[in-house]
This record gives sequence, structure tokens and C-alpha cells, in this order.
Amino acid sequence: MNRTEILRRKDISHFWHPYTDINSLERREFPVIEKAEGVYLVDTEGHRLLDGISSWWCVNLGHSHPDIIDAIRKQSGRLQNSITGGMSHTEVIRLSERIATISPEGLTRVYYASDGACSVEAAMRISLQYWWNLGKPEKRKMISLSGGYHGDTLGCVGLGYISRFHKSVEHAVKRSITAESPHCFHCRYHRKPENCGLECFASMEKAITENSGSTAAVIAEPVCQGAGGMRIYPPEYTARLRKLCDENDVLLILDEIAVGFGRTGKMFASELAGIVPDMMCIGKGLTGGSLPMSAVVASEAVYDAFRSDSRTDRTFYHGHTFCGNPIAAAAAYAAIDVYERDNVLGNVEMLSEMLSEAFGKYRGIPGVYGSTALGCMSALEISEESGGAGKAFEIADTAHGKGLFIRPLGSVLYLWPPLVTTKKEMEIMLQIFEDSLIENLLTTPRLKRVTL
Repeated sequence: MNRTEILRRKDISHFWHPYTDINSLERREFPVIEKAEGVYLVDTEGHRLLDGISSWWCVNLGHSHPDIIDAIRKQSGRLQNSITGGMSHTEVIRLSERIATISPEGLTRVYYASDGACSVEAAMRISLQYWWNLGKPEKRKMISLSGGYHGDTLGCVGLGYISRFHKSVEHAVKRSITAESPHCFHCRYHRKPENCGLECFASMEKAITENSGSTAAVIAEPVCQGAGGMRIYPPEYTARLRKLCDENDVLLILDEIAVGFGRTGKMFASELAGIVPDMMCIGKGLTGGSLPMSAVVASEAVYDAFRSDSRTDRTFYHGHTFCGNPIAAAAAYAAIDVYERDNVLGNVEMLSEMLSEAFGKYRGIPGVYGSTALGCMSALEISEESGGAGKAFEIADTAHGKGLFIRPLGSVLYLWPPLVTTKKEMEIMLQIFEDSLIENLLTTPRLKRVTL
């Protein structure tokens, strides 16, 4: 028995994998990753795999970036942790100022958490207490989009209930008011991008206007609903949502955990819509995917509502042991340096053109129901007639054999490469992706195999 098989057996004996069917995992030879560099994952047998999904959409700056690693190494020798309740430390101070500088104008206050779900939970609690502090405790409902995903804590499941993920805990969650998803692959109004009038927005307008007096906040993933199936939709929807929230005295929370930090071609997706939310949740790419850290970036008006007076304690009684951890803060500061210094957004522009051209072409492959791309986000759906989710997993397995790691969301296949991917690396990813599609959807082989 070789080393990899020994490790797999130990894994199956002890490790509980997230979002993984146990039975199927135990029957297959899954990769065991030992190290990573740039856009490549390297397994225990030395095979190099292109990371086509940025390790769950977070390794924006590639693996083992030397500047981030150096920042982690230096900070770990100075200060590993220090509480931020009633005191502070140098790293969280300089990072908070930096985040306020790069965030949409008016978002100046940074509250830290450790992962995306905790950031969303904090934003929910802030919105509820905001109205309580202002003497409007009746404003306690939340409105979200169907197909949205905001994390897997029970509070977040209430905002982003997805049946195949959450059916077993439905009885334990408080569901938000849900508006229709801007699901362009399956538009109920039979619109195409060129004649879309955002008819789907009427559902959100109805939800807000009918519940404005009792609603604390609306939350949405701007321009792309990630785990719901990579549903990319027009920025104009988010612009209309901002205006509607203003007109109805409702807070707007944008969940930019997956789409922030350059993924859309802008530093933050709200910039595509030309608006500023009341709160923005960030994470994943904040540290370049190197360490877990997330945050809520709020407006000054939201923050000021928490100032106590002589009669009322308005303290935000919510926190995490590692809130603003120094090592993670140092990694995040270094990552922001890289985003700005290395013109990462310029590279995204180049990659965006390549992805848009390729995924536009994939629409012509029999069995592809639809495809779309925006920035460094791209997705296509395999039709049910061609095998749907089962066929998508077969395509992913074929890609793995050719040196590209992708992971379907049901019948949706997607490429979310690191933002620092080179033109040559992107060409290889796209050719493997196309080869894998054709080998599984067509009987006639074509295209030569790429050598890594």
C-alpha cells in the first residue's frame, strides 16, 4: 500500500468532509493535496492540478504568495492573538484603516469575524439592533433572494435556504421573506440579456413595499448568487434595490464574501451597480485565501446608532475569540498591497475577455443548456436531457484526469480561476475544460490534449 492510499484510509477513518457524500467518497480515489504554488495544487504523488475554482473561491492571489507568507511569518513571531474587546492592537488598527480606504465611499467602520457565515450573522444582528436602538423594534424581518446562499449557521440558513443543502434543519430555522431570484438561465419571463427589463424585480419590490414597516434589512449577493448555482445577473438589479431600500427606510446588506476583492473586475461588485450599501460583508479573498478572516464594513450612520446615552446601553454584545486576529490581519494587509501594487484588476480584465469568449462558444455544444461569464466568474449548465448533475460530475472527473480541478454545483460547471492566472495558464484551463465537455457530451473526439 503506497503513502497516498494509507493517507486516504486514515482520512476516511477520522475526517468528516464538508459538502461531501460519504458513500461516494469512500469508493473513489480522491486527491490528497500536500502543497500548492501559484495556480497549482500538488498532490502526494506529485501530480499538479490547476485550481480552477480558487479553492472554494478564495485563493484570488494564488497559493503561497511570497508577500503574504512573509507577512504571516513575521507577525507570528511578534503577536499571535490579543483580544479586541475594550482594547486594540497595531495590526487591526492599520488593517481597518486600509479596508475603509478601499471600500465604497461612506463605508468606514469594520467589524471582524472569522468566516463568511459569521460575518453575515453579525450584519443581521447589527441591522436588528440598529432599529431597536432607534426605537423601532418592530423592524425585525429580513428579506432575501430565493437561491441565495449566505452560510450554514442556522441564522444564515434562514436567509439562504437551499432545499438540497438544508432540508433536514428547516424546522429549526426562521425563514426570511423571499423574493424571486434573478435566475437568467431559467428566466420565467423568457428574456435574453438584450431585451431584459428586469421583470423579476417586481417580486422584490412587492416584498419590500408590503413589509417596509416591519423589515430591518434586505440582503443579497450582488451580481452573482454563488452556491445557488452561479447565477450571474445584471448590476442594474442591485442599483434598483438600493433605490427601493432608500425609499422604504430599509437597510441594504450586500454579501460580497465571494464576489469582492476583484472577482467581478471591480474591487467590489457594488461598484458595477454604482451604489453603496449600508453594510458590506467581506471574506474569502480578504487574506488572499491564506487565513480565515471576514468582516462587516458599515456606514458611519449605522455605527453611530450604537452610541450609548445616559439612559440606554447600546453596546453590540456580539463577538468572536479571534475577532481581528493579528496574524490574519497582517495577511490581509499584505494581500491588499498585492491587489493594488500588482494591478490585479488589470489582469482580471484580460482573463474576463478569455472567459467570456470561451463560455460564449460553449453554448453551441449540444447538451449545454446555457452559459455565462462576468469578470473571473463563468458558468454553464448541463441540460437534464444530457444527464444534468450526473453528467456534470463525469465532466469534472475527466478534467481532473487531464490536470484541472473543478467541482460542479449540481448540473452547473464553473471556472473561477485565481485572479493572477497567466494568459498561458488560462488557455490550458479552458482547453482542458472544453476537451472534457466534448468528450462527455459528444461522441466525435476533437482537440488535441494539452501537455502541462
